[in-house]
Amino acid sequence: MSRDEGIMDRFVDRLPETSLFKFVAARILVPLWAWWTPVKPLPGGPHPSFQHSDNVQCMMNLIMPLKDKSPIGRAHAAMAIAQHKDAIFAGLNNVGTVHFARFVIVGDNICMFSVYDGDFTNYIRDFIATIGEVFDAVVGLVEGGEKVIPCEKNVEAFIQWVHERDLYQVPDTPTDFLRDQEALNGDRNVSPVNDDLTLLPRKMVLQLRANANVSLGSGYRAYPGFSVAQVRKQLGLGW
Repeated sequence: MSRDEGIMDRFVDRLPETSLFKFVAARILVPLWAWWTPVKPLPGGPHPSFQHSDNVQCMMNLIMPLKDKSPIGRAHAAMAIAQHKDAIFAGLNNVGTVHFARFVIVGDNICMFSVYDGDFTNYIRDFIATIGEVFDAVVGLVEGGEKVIPCEKNVEAFIQWVHERDLYQVPDTPTDFLRDQEALNGDRNVSPVNDDLTLLPRKMVLQLRANANVSLGSGYRAYPGFSVAQVRKQLGLGW
């Protein structure tokens, strides 16, 4: 390798770290890629599985943008939770699904993060049955929330509404991300023959443009493959 070639290689290697390249990539190249290769937003929630061990400690990362994006709007959201504190605790304790849940305000969003066992649809139905009025109060402050209030009378629409705002969970295996996009596009060919892993970073950039917020990975389990109920039963604690 000549001296000139070595200098050129170092220049090319450092180019992605320069401010000019980052600016051009973000403002020109990525929008151009997105126009040339349209990418659909991937749906949120865990991947459905017939394996029992894959359906415990599932994550829900519900992100709900507030209508009023100001400190006053965030205060209203906090008050909505505080005013229904007793109903929330009673409802969360009586949900028929084993779960751990909390409400969080992040930026201009009120969020509900939870870890649950079993089926997503049944989990949301349990919430409607136990703390439907709380969700009505919270969802009323959220963009598009008026379409599903009262949730007790719009059960299926509310479940879909929640699902659409649940973060897409990026798989632990990078190629599974490609499978998700192919399935969304209607391609049922699961053969890895067509995978070009050199394009994976570009495809991930495009997907993160379509899904601005994502959950990274399927979570980390303290008791892999076992629900809380199974652990308690094995310990002889009952349920």
